[in-house]
Amino acid sequence: MSMRPSLPIAALLGAALSFLPGCESTKSSGPSPSDTRSQDTASVQSADAWARARVGDRVTYGFTATQGPSPRGGGGTARTLQGQLTLEVVAVQQPWVWVRVAFSDASGKPLSQARLAQDLLLPVRADTTRPLEVPHGGKASAEVASSAGRSWEAVRYVSDQRPVDGPLRTHVYANTPGPLYLTRGLIEAGMEASGFGAQGGFQMTLREVREGSAEASAPAPALERPLGPGAYYERFVDVAGTTPGVQRVCFSAERGYLLRTEGPVEANAAPCSDFSQAEPEPLEELLMGLPWEVLSAGDWPPAAALSGTRGTFSAEGRDVPALITRSSEDVEGTQRVFSETYAAEPWAPGLAGLPYEARFQPLASSTERVVTGGKNAPEGGARIVRWGSWLPGAK
Repeated sequence: MSMRPSLPIAALLGAALSFLPGCESTKSSGPSPSDTRSQDTASVQSADAWARARVGDRVTYGFTATQGPSPRGGGGTARTLQGQLTLEVVAVQQPWVWVRVAFSDASGKPLSQARLAQDLLLPVRADTTRPLEVPHGGKASAEVASSAGRSWEAVRYVSDQRPVDGPLRTHVYANTPGPLYLTRGLIEAGMEASGFGAQGGFQMTLREVREGSAEASAPAPALERPLGPGAYYERFVDVAGTTPGVQRVCFSAERGYLLRTEGPVEANAAPCSDFSQAEPEPLEELLMGLPWEVLSAGDWPPAAALSGTRGTFSAEGRDVPALITRSSEDVEGTQRVFSETYAAEPWAPGLAGLPYEARFQPLASSTERVVTGGKNAPEGGARIVRWGSWLPGAK
């Protein structure tokens, strides 16, 4: 699943290969046959673990994201974001496992950046509706990694695309994921930006593992701030060259993989009932991209919206405080006016149930052609018209 506006994570993220404090490893020159066989079965073991998920299962990673000044002229300053990422099972109602995702500072307090300031909810199917597998890329070498007070038989994958102006990427996955099933056994990840003047990187290392209790239980929480899975949103799109209509964006998750589909709303069809064509994206990859996106896109609201006018965005009886920007531009001799509407507060109660990606993009946009002596002529646009949960029984 690609969350939009999504990151080309492989091309953007980066980190030095040095470990964060508390994480050490002993490397060998290459994986033994037993090591590679272990990795072949790791995904199977991780998948089985979802069926045994318990309330209280939890993993915490420390992360650091850094981006340098603009490569063009060296403008701007280097930016760094540090903190923790925690995934915790908060409810189990098979086949669904409800996972809370939270970013925080080193002391566990919420981050000040609006994009990461609130916990997100993520229902994940413990089974699958079709075979799902995203192979690890890069050169593999076996090692024993020490992290979170444990030693893990693991395989390190290194993909070096710097010779072609790509990033250097490193992932370390446990052969036996055990309680790390929430992230497919991830122990460490690092990526280093390279090429076209790119500077900076990203690194993430396991810090804490906690296993829940088989006796613990909790009701499924309300899906008020979904990362995506279990929810959908619809946009009316009227763009030149296409037939105006409503497009539905659906999200799901199965055994640690996220799925996203987008297409026209079909009459009399149950919403979000077919993910057979969705390309799976590992959960840990998407989550690693969010801090980097904060540095790339900046805080909320966008700079262009700060000088906008205050107004209200309405959809299906919901009214949300909004910031509206208007700008004009001469396009090939024709004057056009562009308008965009952003949520003034992306976590406002009126947006309850809206998937994460839709909160941080324009809620509405339009283009008008300036007509001499008359009313501007509309030339199309897009607008979110509906959202909610498609998950049976979700609040």
